[in-house]
Amino acid sequence: MTPLLSSNEILVEGLRGEMSYTQEPPIQKGFLLKKRKWPLKGWHKRFFYLDKGILKYAKSQTDIEREKLHGCIDVGLSVMSVKKSSKCIDLDTEEHIYHLKVKSEEIFDEWVSKLRHHRMYRQNEIAMFPHEVNHYFPGSTVTDSAPGVLDSISSRKVRRSSISKQNSIQTGSNLSFSCGGETRVPLWLQSSEDMEKCSKDLAHCHAYLVEMSQLLQNMDVLHRTYSAPAINAIQGGAFESPKKEKRSHRRWRSRAIGKDAKGMLQVPKPFSGPIRLHSSNPNLSTLDFGEEKNYSDGSETSSEFSKMQEDLCHIAHKVYFALRSAFNTISTEREKLKQLMEQDVSSSPSAQVIGLKRALSSVRAQLLTKVTPPLRRQLSNESRLSITDSLSEFFDAQEVLLSPSSSENEISEDDSYVSDISDNLSLDNLSNDLDNERQTLGPVLESGGEAKSRRRTCLPAPCPNASNISLWNILRNNIGKDLSKVAMPVELNEPLNTLQRLCEELEYSELLDKAAQIPSALERMVYVAAFAVSAYASSYFRAGSKPFNPVLGETYECIREDKGFRFFSEQVSHHPPISACHAESGNFVFWQDVRWKNKFWGKSMEIVPIGTTHVTLPAFGDHFEWNKVTSCIHNILSGQRWIEHYGEIVIKNLNDDSCHCKVNFIKAKYWSTNAREIEGTVFDKNGKAVHRLFGKWHESIYCGGSSSSACVWRANPMPKGYEQYYGFTQFALELNEMDPFSKPLLPPTDTRFRPDQRFLEEGNIEEAEIQKQRIEQLQRERRRVLEENSVEHQPRFFRKSSDDSWVSNGTYLELRKDLGFSKLDHPVLW
Repeated sequence: MTPLLSSNEILVEGLRGEMSYTQEPPIQKGFLLKKRKWPLKGWHKRFFYLDKGILKYAKSQTDIEREKLHGCIDVGLSVMSVKKSSKCIDLDTEEHIYHLKVKSEEIFDEWVSKLRHHRMYRQNEIAMFPHEVNHYFPGSTVTDSAPGVLDSISSRKVRRSSISKQNSIQTGSNLSFSCGGETRVPLWLQSSEDMEKCSKDLAHCHAYLVEMSQLLQNMDVLHRTYSAPAINAIQGGAFESPKKEKRSHRRWRSRAIGKDAKGMLQVPKPFSGPIRLHSSNPNLSTLDFGEEKNYSDGSETSSEFSKMQEDLCHIAHKVYFALRSAFNTISTEREKLKQLMEQDVSSSPSAQVIGLKRALSSVRAQLLTKVTPPLRRQLSNESRLSITDSLSEFFDAQEVLLSPSSSENEISEDDSYVSDISDNLSLDNLSNDLDNERQTLGPVLESGGEAKSRRRTCLPAPCPNASNISLWNILRNNIGKDLSKVAMPVELNEPLNTLQRLCEELEYSELLDKAAQIPSALERMVYVAAFAVSAYASSYFRAGSKPFNPVLGETYECIREDKGFRFFSEQVSHHPPISACHAESGNFVFWQDVRWKNKFWGKSMEIVPIGTTHVTLPAFGDHFEWNKVTSCIHNILSGQRWIEHYGEIVIKNLNDDSCHCKVNFIKAKYWSTNAREIEGTVFDKNGKAVHRLFGKWHESIYCGGSSSSACVWRANPMPKGYEQYYGFTQFALELNEMDPFSKPLLPPTDTRFRPDQRFLEEGNIEEAEIQKQRIEQLQRERRRVLEENSVEHQPRFFRKSSDDSWVSNGTYLELRKDLGFSKLDHPVLW
């Protein structure tokens, strides 16, 4: 075990290097307290059964014996940490974080010891037989996951002899080519059995799908046999019109899977959520908020029909696991081959590899001369649009986010010229331009008009390759702790900071402009809710990097004449880190102060925001406020990170109690299609649901039911080459842009003057790291001086209100009008 992480947190180590652990540990079982999964709170008692590194749990020992499991955890693939003072055990499986608690200290020590031994035994098995890892998927709560594990383990004795024989044959074989490390890639090509297993998984999946199809047909026949009289009675002569009969039959098949069908079909819980083929077409949704109808006469709950439902669910689970296994196999093999090839080529490239490289370069040069730059850009855009349009496909979008920069996506000289125009403008007429700006900007903002300005469409340099950074070495001693104080390499940052991230929440400020024009308070609430959800859209492509942490006293402003708002923000506290912001336009006022708690659990990082967002609409006297939801970055230690948000936003109008709104960010589950989905309801004063919202937080939001709904908000398309530029939206690309018109108007504490962030944006990683360390040291010295003199830092542009929230003191925009920042004394932040 490692030393204490904090006063009582311990990270449980696994196998290292050439260590092995072949002694099979005894079975451990008993009742433990398990923290309930979100959105439920508290702890409940569950029976746990630990065998050969696989931890199963259910309500009772009888359920374990009958394989009626609530879940399975592969302890060997999990990160384990313990807290002795509270007798808690944390297991991070990457997809889920399990928190277990033991009341007795003796039992706690026993479980920790057994878990440690089982974990090392399981890790030894995984090291010996890596091709069998994908038979099990940690974190799933599906009953059928356990047999796959047991089958995998029981089959190893048979496979070991065949594998050893095969390896002896493979050792003597030769390939017709070799790389620098000729014992690596050829050996992998010979010994890898995973692709064969992948093919078998797909064959099994096909057989399961055929079985499901037949079962669905039988259920359909059974349903029509039981329910035909009831349907005839309700329809009242529908059989006279074949079209009506057909339409009614389709409605049953759609609603039988939806939420409203629970009275008709007692489908097991995993399939109780709404299924939507694509969120951009609400008519495909099964969500219906109108008057509920039930065409069932109750006979469908017969034992025969219930048995068919269970069989259908059982086979569907098998289909899921087969596809998941095939995907994991391909991903693992791809990464393994990629690493081996990189090692071999970088160590001592052979003549064949050098020749292939030269041939590839020659062919690429010939192709580039034949394809004109405009055509290249057009083809690149088309390929990316096809990906952007299918955002509901999770793994496709994930690959786009995390794929490395390639030569196909490099900026052409023409694009670079356009992006650099603003930096190369002559400054001869700068004073006249500033006068014109001061004279025209105010009226434009007040009137809500739109003024066009040239904005950059890409960053000066693409994001760096951070694959060589070991996050585990940085984070291993901080499991369960707040990461706000942990220093990270600059390669893990994006060239924006938290103050600018707050401004990103105004990307879709037109929703507030729209709300300010609607007389109905209930409809205004719909647009305010859409605005609250839209703040999360830009995070979908941004799980691979983190924003810079602002230093105390740092500021940022963003004045958008095209959107009609003026925004400014300030870092008002360092410990705890609190960022405050304020924005205003002719239609609304927006402000908030937020602090984040970041907790690392071994494979995942939870981001818990603390603070409240406020919006006022002066035209109606409305004052809305709402909370933020929890975010979680999964798979943080590898390259394929992905983010999800879960929790409930409650929106209230403090000046009008005629309505309120609740928006639920649904936590993803493997067996359902509700990843990244939201569901919201606007209630009137009496608690009656008036408007229903549904959609995906990164894509679009609709208001209404399945038959009649309107699109309230849709995310803007991603710019060209966004995967090269940190996954930035067009709005984010413009946030750190410095133009000669606004530069003299900014205070020296503005983020755009921060050198480490600017160097990272320009691709100068070494200088960015040097400047980052220098700025952090300056902040530590300033803090030491303040503490030695017993002086408390006073924010310049925000003040603390009576409820301990931070609000604007009204001085920033006034100082900006008269170039007042140049007359003030500013701290040296960088």
